Amino acid sequence: MNLEEIKANWLERGFSFGIWIDPPGQTWEDYIHDSDEVFMLVAGHIELEIADKSLQPAAGEEIMIPANTKHSVRNIGDSTSRWLYGYKT
Repeated sequence: MNLEEIKANWLERGFSFGIWIDPPGQTWEDYIHDSDEVFMLVAGHIELEIADKSLQPAAGEEIMIPANTKHSVRNIGDSTSRWLYGYKT
């Protein structure tokens, strides 16, 4: 997975680019953003809940979270999770 290529692609598509790191058991519940968000797991095992639909994305799988949609991220693995996120600018 080439993070610089992903970053360039997201910036070209009008998204910001950030990296998030969570310890095992970390949860982020019921977030809503005013803009579209793009998400990609880099490492670990997470559950992503978007509008009451549960996903367990594979590393490298890009997920689009529409603006104003309730979503949660949970590290359900035994190790640190790393994921990318970006907001439509």
